[in-house]
Amino acid sequence: MFDLDGTLVDSAPDLAGALNEMRLARLMAPLPLEALRPMVGAGARGMLAVGLSVSPQDADFEALRIEFLDRYQARLTQETALFDQVYELLQSLSAAGLAWGVVTNKAERFALPLTEALGLKQRALAVVGGDSTPHAKPHPAPLLEAARRGGIAAEACIYVGDDERDIVAGRAAGMRTVAAAWGYLGQGESVEAWNADIVLNSPIELLQVLGLA
Repeated sequence: MFDLDGTLVDSAPDLAGALNEMRLARLMAPLPLEALRPMVGAGARGMLAVGLSVSPQDADFEALRIEFLDRYQARLTQETALFDQVYELLQSLSAAGLAWGVVTNKAERFALPLTEALGLKQRALAVVGGDSTPHAKPHPAPLLEAARRGGIAAEACIYVGDDERDIVAGRAAGMRTVAAAWGYLGQGESVEAWNADIVLNSPIELLQVLGLA
């Protein structure tokens, strides 16, 4: 099981693009991608905090959040692409007879068309979004739902993600956990402090862990 943004796909350019569209509409200079990339895992709240200095406590936050999400949906796959080595990784897993799926906090409105456009949805055992169950990660419910859909015991699964909440959710679901150090990682504790079972620096290293390379 894989997280989506920052693990399988680099969606930062389109998320940053949506935020910068909002800045330009307000006669503000665009921010460099490097300044916005670490906040991608924090969703609209994180992007609006760094890009427009607003928080959920602000009166106009909800209107700005809706605008951001609408702008993002309009450019969902404009610049988003699989990370290097991800295609090779997924091909190798399938060739070895290992099923894989996607569990993301991205709402289905974005997760389903994005994974379909990138050729993931058609091959995945399951694609579970942040609103597919009553709870999002770090709650284990989405991971358990993906395992249920695939008819696979949770303890037989590995969960790979680039945020500490991915590791928390994976442990709570009884899965082995892998931290994707090539991802966005956020601005919290270092990836080594997440207590993942394994930390990998590139997607293809997972094949070595699984004895497939």
